[in-house]
Amino acid sequence: MKSASLVLSLVLVVQLQAQRSTEEETVIRVARNATPAVVGVSRQGSSGSGVIVRANGIIITNAHVVGNARQVEVTTADGRTLTGRVLGRDPSVDTAIVQVDATNLPVAPLGDSDRLEVGQIAVAIGNPLGLERTVTRGVVSAVNRDPRGIGIAAGLIQTDAAINPGNSGGPLLDSQGRVIGINTAILAGTTGLGFAIPINVATDVMQQILTTGRVRRAFLGVGSRDITPEIARYFRLPIEEGIVIVNVSRNSPAQRAGILAEDFIVSIDGEPIREQLDLVRLLRQRRPGDQVRVEVVRGTRTFTLPVTLGEAP
Repeated sequence: MKSASLVLSLVLVVQLQAQRSTEEETVIRVARNATPAVVGVSRQGSSGSGVIVRANGIIITNAHVVGNARQVEVTTADGRTLTGRVLGRDPSVDTAIVQVDATNLPVAPLGDSDRLEVGQIAVAIGNPLGLERTVTRGVVSAVNRDPRGIGIAAGLIQTDAAINPGNSGGPLLDSQGRVIGINTAILAGTTGLGFAIPINVATDVMQQILTTGRVRRAFLGVGSRDITPEIARYFRLPIEEGIVIVNVSRNSPAQRAGILAEDFIVSIDGEPIREQLDLVRLLRQRRPGDQVRVEVVRGTRTFTLPVTLGEAP
């Protein structure tokens, strides 16, 4: 019996060691493959990180890293210092696109942030406090976050992979080494609460800037708040989730379509609107001039209004 127990214990130890080795090998492989594509991005009085996503020198970073500069200094993993032209930025999602005059650069492959699972491995690489290409490991702690005090309407990825000053603009990667987010911020006064821009949001900004030179956002023209169970009970609503319209901008698409303050929006084009972030996400998938069908609850009535979206100021 003792012999069998000892053998079982040894088997478990070997299995645990093999498991740890596999996880370590995953992080080592991700770091080794992705690090060459991570760059330092600096301007007078500020520095951060970035990631090369196209071999002709296209780099994604944060809008707050480049500020209002037209040019920044880019330091590559092989030690070169290059001048980066800021092609465009979208401060609302803290994303900027930079290009350096170089070819055949190492590139980090892009993932799909719409398919993230809470708990999956997340690896952050950047230049925190000037310590170049630092690697930290954690998990995707949550998705579609809208933390107060950060002011980024992008449905952020939350991670416990350490993110420090200087990590901003660097990549957050999955276990396959694909970029799933662009590190952007930590929640003030906390540890282990880092946030990243979903890569699908960042690449949408990139595509628009590379195609048209600017970012165009669809605009509905409403201020809203989430419906809570208390609101639902107070208004005796036939629904328990959605958004309540607090105000409607004058001459906005919403006003022209007949949407009123105190209306409740529960879906757009058949897609449920359970919270404000759902509205933000859906509008980011549309373009100015698109027509959408907005399902509205007003009093005891439920009806659908066609709305032609405008362009956000």
